[in-house]
Amino acid sequence: MRATLNRLGIVGITLALAVSLPALASAQAPPFILQWGNFGTGNGQFSNPTSVAIGVGGNVYVADFSNSRIQVFTNTGGYLFQWGSAGTGDGQFNGPFEITVDPSNGNVYVSETNNNRVQRFTFGGAYLGQWGSNGSAPGQFFNPHGIAIDASSNVYVADTFNNRIQAFTSTGVFVNQWGSFGSGNGQFKSPFDITFGSGVLYVTDSNNHRVQTFTTGGGYLSQWGSGPNTGNGQFAGPRGIGVDQTGNVYVADTGNNRIQVFRNTGTFIDKFGATGSAPGQFNNPNGIVVEDVTGNMYVADTANNRVQKFGSLPTPTARTTWGRVKSIYR
Repeated sequence: MRATLNRLGIVGITLALAVSLPALASAQAPPFILQWGNFGTGNGQFSNPTSVAIGVGGNVYVADFSNSRIQVFTNTGGYLFQWGSAGTGDGQFNGPFEITVDPSNGNVYVSETNNNRVQRFTFGGAYLGQWGSNGSAPGQFFNPHGIAIDASSNVYVADTFNNRIQAFTSTGVFVNQWGSFGSGNGQFKSPFDITFGSGVLYVTDSNNHRVQTFTTGGGYLSQWGSGPNTGNGQFAGPRGIGVDQTGNVYVADTGNNRIQVFRNTGTFIDKFGATGSAPGQFNNPNGIVVEDVTGNMYVADTANNRVQKFGSLPTPTARTTWGRVKSIYR
């Protein structure tokens, strides 16, 4: 503190104060932890992995698309087991694209794009059932991709080329559908991936280059994004989407080979990634999943034939600045 004399001879006081300002959005990407996989058909190898899910005991399930199988790993990439082969029979696959796990019982659901169906398995890969066929009637599909499960074990499917979302019971009984082709609120141009966060359904509306949100009954809530472009909050064919425990939303901006992070309101937080094969770079990233407890994130880096694991998003902290407040008397 120091005294100053103004022109009128009145003493004023100038104080140097430390002011705590609100926390800023993080300027750091989630830290890279590890990666596993390369091109091939052997255990732990991939041919276009498209989706990742967290299952019983924290194990990581991967949809190995072009190898027509599901592979299961520890959370450090150690190979455990696999199931599936090419075909149309029970437990066989033709384009297993998206995989998700029901946290209430560990059952695994797989959207099978080229067979236009959903298959259900135990966490160990034993076949339980299936539903779907090619078409546009309720319960039919045209290249389904994303799949998600709500708190009541209902199953939601992004019926991509029918430009709609369909909802089913856990055993495949049709419940509801919504959507049509277009760019208006609640319309779609190739809805690709879906996930839940705090009871809200998030959908990557790929060819509209945006994210839309809905209630579990299909009521439109909000949207964000535009494109195709490279700016913050813009997209080029977004695909995978995941939500962490704090409500942050992670979007695989596939055409831009990066991940973008948003608040659940759509406010841009951060982005990371670039085109390439080095750790932290991507080539056609698709599926994203975020662990509930640790906040660690797994990305199916499809054209690099690997899975990458990242740490949780760094927590932004408050910053302190120094300024001066001057008292003037008259």
